[in-house]
Amino acid sequence: MAVTHDVPPRLDELVVTAQRIHQAIESVIEGKGDVVRLTLTVLLAEGHLLIEDVPGVGKTMLAKALARSIDCPVRRIQFTPDLLPSDITGVSAYNQQTREFEFKPGPVFANIVVGDEINRASPKTQSALLECMEERQVTVDGSTYVLDGPFMVIATQNPIEMEGTYPLPEAQRDRFTARIAMGYPEASAELEMLDVHGAASPLDKLEPVATTAEVRALIDAVRAVYVSQPVKKYAVDLVTATRTSPDLRLGASPRSTLQLVRAARAHAALSGRDYVIPDDLQELSVPVLAHRLLPSVEAQGQRRMPEQVVAELVRRVPVPEAPAK
Repeated sequence: MAVTHDVPPRLDELVVTAQRIHQAIESVIEGKGDVVRLTLTVLLAEGHLLIEDVPGVGKTMLAKALARSIDCPVRRIQFTPDLLPSDITGVSAYNQQTREFEFKPGPVFANIVVGDEINRASPKTQSALLECMEERQVTVDGSTYVLDGPFMVIATQNPIEMEGTYPLPEAQRDRFTARIAMGYPEASAELEMLDVHGAASPLDKLEPVATTAEVRALIDAVRAVYVSQPVKKYAVDLVTATRTSPDLRLGASPRSTLQLVRAARAHAALSGRDYVIPDDLQELSVPVLAHRLLPSVEAQGQRRMPEQVVAELVRRVPVPEAPAK
């Protein structure tokens, strides 16, 4: 017998606020509604987003649009080959007046951190974000500094085949909740872009439509979204299937299971539901899981991408017949 749950009072507020943010971003990024929705899903799931595509399709513009839509501290980091870890986390500097070392916070001390072209920095510098993204804290010279929430890293990267790029370490990729590709815009959207962006950037006119406190409240509401035991098992089954697939030499981690369920909660809340259904997991499986996987040699030879493998696994893994609501 299905268990019913009253819709939390804040769920309606979540949908309305999320729609305001969505509309604000779409005033800058035309014709990318699905991409914007996934970006909001990652934000409310307390995750981090990796935007991968060729230059010039609006990766940085999307990150900046989200950052400007929320009235909160935002910092941008331009990743370059000569960037040092201390340029991200901060450094202890000697104060001659007090004769003591003082910590100078780096740009990672913000609610939203935009990392532009993250794979142009060396793996050592990229790794400076590992502790920040997972534990929401920074350790410098033996001292630990806690980052204020909400905390979200939105990183852009160019395809690894492009000149001057370094592959992201597996541990770094695993800390990104989802990866999306912008793709080229439709002809109609590109034509509209010529009119809208021709005289001035709409980003300059974008005003915040939500506060940090509102976003924190929305995240709390998402945490309360119900996930039944059959749906939890379905999430585990999907992730386990990646570890046993002959097309993959590296499957998804337990962290990915947790992030898949968190993202499904946010996806359900944005749909106005206070419970997760298998469709939420299915829709998010490719963006949440694919970037963590490594294809086998045979799959590479057949040009089978991890995205294709995950999509096939979603079709094969049995779906719970009657998940509780």
